[in-house]
Amino acid sequence: MTNSASDPEHRRGAEEYLRPIPASGSTTSGWDMASLWIGVVVNVPGYYLAGSLLDLGMSWWEGILTIVLANALLLLPLLLASHPGPRYGLSFPVLLRSAFGTRGALVPALLRAFVACGWCAIESWIGGQAISLLLFSRSSTNTSTTSWTLQFSCFLLFLLLQLAIIYRGMPAIRALQNYCTPVLVALLVMLFAWSYSKAGGLGEMLSTPSRLTPLTFWPVFLPSLTASISSWSALALSISDFTRYCPTQRDQALGQLGLPLFAGLFAFLGLAITSSTQVVFGRIISSPVDLLAEIGGPLASALGSLGVTLAVVTTNVPANLVAPANVFVSLSPSRLSFPLGCAVTAAVGVAFQPWNLIGSSESFVYTWLVGYSAIVGPITGILLTDYYVLRGTVLDIDDLYSASPLGAYYYWHGYNVVALGVLLLCVVPAVPGFLVKVGVVAGAPEAFLVIYDNAWFFGTFSSGFLYWIVSAGLGRWGTKAHAAANLDDPLLHVME
Repeated sequence: MTNSASDPEHRRGAEEYLRPIPASGSTTSGWDMASLWIGVVVNVPGYYLAGSLLDLGMSWWEGILTIVLANALLLLPLLLASHPGPRYGLSFPVLLRSAFGTRGALVPALLRAFVACGWCAIESWIGGQAISLLLFSRSSTNTSTTSWTLQFSCFLLFLLLQLAIIYRGMPAIRALQNYCTPVLVALLVMLFAWSYSKAGGLGEMLSTPSRLTPLTFWPVFLPSLTASISSWSALALSISDFTRYCPTQRDQALGQLGLPLFAGLFAFLGLAITSSTQVVFGRIISSPVDLLAEIGGPLASALGSLGVTLAVVTTNVPANLVAPANVFVSLSPSRLSFPLGCAVTAAVGVAFQPWNLIGSSESFVYTWLVGYSAIVGPITGILLTDYYVLRGTVLDIDDLYSASPLGAYYYWHGYNVVALGVLLLCVVPAVPGFLVKVGVVAGAPEAFLVIYDNAWFFGTFSSGFLYWIVSAGLGRWGTKAHAAANLDDPLLHVME
């Protein structure tokens, strides 16, 4: 096995950003990783998710239990997916080649990229709302046509602001996280203090009861658990884009172990504030931007808009611009730079129409979050099974960048048909449930609805097991020895 980051021969024609990070470039500490997750967790969609659980009928403690359990369950695949980063310095699109083939990796990479584009659009729409709240009075943004035009203009402005930040590179992103996280926490605490004062104490803030019965709890809890996992499952899948900058496994692991705690604390604040809106305003307001509009006043608008803007930027830039930009760069390394890849991400995101994705708690939780987990789950299962079970964490770096038929990851014409076939087979069962949720069909067999409600769990475990069984049955399929031994294999010629 070769792991030389300085040997340019096998990476000729590859864009610099996709090459393995050398030891001299591994400067991200455990605190940097922890700061990344704090900055990512303290985000507006996460607040909105917590509020949506209340809106769907949960009590505050049921909502916290759901979110903490989800992040605790996600921690294991997160740490497993992090391991190749420090060890090999690989970005996510390159890592995918080990399981899906040097060309086939494009399929899951693009699927992951499109999910990130959707998130980028959602976050940017929220950031645009914050700018709109700061620049325009509430009354001026309440007429339908004028309001939408202003919102859309602020949305585009916010996208451009993020592109300007990311143009400075990863050091600028880490600096932004380190300096902004304390400000975000302080502003959230200030909002909590306002809610505490207006509601009349913590007891009143948390007085909103559960509207779920023993019979109705599970149909809400299971998809909500899936949605809570899904909110970070895509970032967890591509986490090597960040852990590749960590010098040791200890740095990446210690920096990420606090995820359930970070998520739990933020969920408590978000749920308490959201619950207080029932007491203060007589209805649940799950969006912090809408809450700031209700509070009113120039000081609240200025501080709130600053907090929302910082929260969106520190989440959106690392989580939803870096990963898809890497993928788009990998499509044409000689033509696309990393900043240009980010611009492509922003452009694709506009097509997702984020104003519809977060139009209601039901569409955000049941359609968007649960829906894309049906794709992320199978990719996660296949990638982790390939790396740990089939390869024992051993990768050949040269072959990951090689287009030679003798390469260990060339498979059949650069495609691992087993991995791609398993991916398709494990996504399809969730489709009927998705079609029911979006209203395309009136109903589906109960089994398909259960699969959809647990899409991430079903996809991750079924794909991992099926990929392992089929790959083990085919023996040495996909190895360098197989490719070398079968240059004259009649079966290989038939497939070609």
